[in-house]
Amino acid sequence: MSAASTENASSETVRLAIDTVRTLAMDAVQAAESGHPGTPMALAPLAYALYTKHLRHDPAAPDWADRDRFILSVGHASMLLYGTLHLAGYDLPLEEIKNFRQWESLTPGHPEVHHTKGVETTTGPLGQGVANAVGFAMAEAHLAATFNQPGHEIVDHYTYFVAGDGCLMEGISHEAASYAGHLKLGKLIGFFDDNGITIDGSTALTCSDDAAKRFESYGWQVLHVADVNDLAAIDAAIAEAKADTQRPTLIITKTHIGFGSPNRQDTAKAHGEPLGKDEIALTKQTYGWPGTEPFFVPQDALAHWRNATAQRAETHAAWKAKWQAYSAAYPELAAELERRMNRELPAQLEQSFPAFDAKSGNVASRAASGVVINAIANVVPELFGGSADLTGSNLTNVKGAHPFSAAQRDGRNIHFGIREHAMGAIMNGMGLHGGVIPYGGTFLVFSDYMRPAIRLAGLMGVQAIYVFTHDSIGLGEDGPTHQPVEHLTALRCIPNLLVLRPSDADEVSEAWRVALHHKRGPSAIVLTRQKLSYFAEPARAKDGVKQGAYIVADAAGHVPNVVLLASGSEVEIALKAREQLSGHGIHARVVSCPSLELFAQQPLEYRHHVLPAGVPRVAVEAAHPMSWYRWVGDTGAVVGIDTFGASAPAPVLYQKFGITADRVAATAKQLLR
Repeated sequence: MSAASTENASSETVRLAIDTVRTLAMDAVQAAESGHPGTPMALAPLAYALYTKHLRHDPAAPDWADRDRFILSVGHASMLLYGTLHLAGYDLPLEEIKNFRQWESLTPGHPEVHHTKGVETTTGPLGQGVANAVGFAMAEAHLAATFNQPGHEIVDHYTYFVAGDGCLMEGISHEAASYAGHLKLGKLIGFFDDNGITIDGSTALTCSDDAAKRFESYGWQVLHVADVNDLAAIDAAIAEAKADTQRPTLIITKTHIGFGSPNRQDTAKAHGEPLGKDEIALTKQTYGWPGTEPFFVPQDALAHWRNATAQRAETHAAWKAKWQAYSAAYPELAAELERRMNRELPAQLEQSFPAFDAKSGNVASRAASGVVINAIANVVPELFGGSADLTGSNLTNVKGAHPFSAAQRDGRNIHFGIREHAMGAIMNGMGLHGGVIPYGGTFLVFSDYMRPAIRLAGLMGVQAIYVFTHDSIGLGEDGPTHQPVEHLTALRCIPNLLVLRPSDADEVSEAWRVALHHKRGPSAIVLTRQKLSYFAEPARAKDGVKQGAYIVADAAGHVPNVVLLASGSEVEIALKAREQLSGHGIHARVVSCPSLELFAQQPLEYRHHVLPAGVPRVAVEAAHPMSWYRWVGDTGAVVGIDTFGASAPAPVLYQKFGITADRVAATAKQLLR
């Protein structure tokens, strides 16, 4: 089929191409005996229109920098994406479609980025993809403003997403859509799959709001497609969306879940369970399907998909020519953009981290973090972030830089607003897009609000840096609603998340160094409101933070009788307890543990060096003790908090809750009896 005939393909060929997506979804879900066939059956025309006519994409180079991004926020409809990717020519053989939801297949139940070529982000928890899409669009806008030059628009692509009723019911969609409208992200185009059905039945059971008015109030352009099978209407809506450069666009698309199924269309049964062999046979009859066996792919349909996709891939070839011209005209900018997209840190970064002294280091760790951010900001211009309306508390601002806004896309200070959940998911989109290293700040206690996004960052291996301040009862008078207790343990339980709780200013500097080099997942830098002492050990901190735990004070030439472990603000308490124990003839070693995850990764020899076998251990942390039981063992003890805090000045709280040197020393002496 020639390029011309692809453009002018018969309606029968187009219908066959669309129905192939539908039948692959039905057959895959049936073979797996689980899954969601209804939405792929409904949305197949939209996927066809996007991938054959609108998306800038190239199956042979699925990661090229200026491709359009497509995000399936309704991740349970994964077979829509898998079927489309297979037909479009991505590295997803039919055998993988047949292995849908099976062990080690490339077609897991929900799409997973870095697992299947052509998948841009991991979706499934509803609404996350909407916020991811905002992050993708923000990164595109920022990089375009930073690198494009007159006549050389080297960063110029769109972000598309598909959301369902569930995505819009989830609160994160409100947070993200409100922010996108405020930022006037004109290259963000979303489709709302308005099928009126959820697992429990009609959406009328739970929802009566007006999505169009809702998004209009956010500042979005809202368009309507009365029937998703009307390809001309989809084309016109996308053209109109692109014409409005000052507003993101939501295209509300009426669909029929389980389209074509005689007994399942427009019912909840089409949502999340196989149709059954008999119903599949009836549905294929409705389509006039030419095949009888499961997973049949008509050659005409496949040829049409592949030829149409080849035309879309020509946009990649055109971009390569643009890149060559850009590189010739602006070699330094091209090299910098390439460095960023390749996730290479600047060589001069290592010399830019500040070293503190007794005068500058006697500060709250949040204050030290603010100093570090500003010391490295000019060296790492891709560091792009801010705070969820707590800039003055989290100290995340880059001084002298202006905010990222609708008017100033090259700004690098992001005011996320009071939107912690969206902030986390937006950061995921930014990190997945590439070219920026996202960071975002809030109080540690509010990590609860963004935990689903943090978990997905860990699952996806996104490099995102969370700046969590006010990390304990040390924040004082705001009381138990704002005092984290279980949060450190909860965060430490998330796979691939690196939790760093530095004990002094030099450890803060090293925590940032570690986070910037930790490219295979997110990092949480956990910081105090209250001032900390300075230990004047910058050289030892550099290696110690990287190793997760290290000896900050030893037993003065003696074999230690006891080891005191602590993180953050409690290292100072452990050091004072050591002095008390020394007065009683007890030789104590103090170990700072800024990252239990990193310490667990160290060779056994090093861990035994820091924590010698047979020596009793006492851990102290102003948080739930659960994290520490592994490290103190059956014969050790933990001084921590397993109740909520209270409202009072920080010194009073530490005394009342027993996070004191006296209690640590007494606990150590009890162990040695």
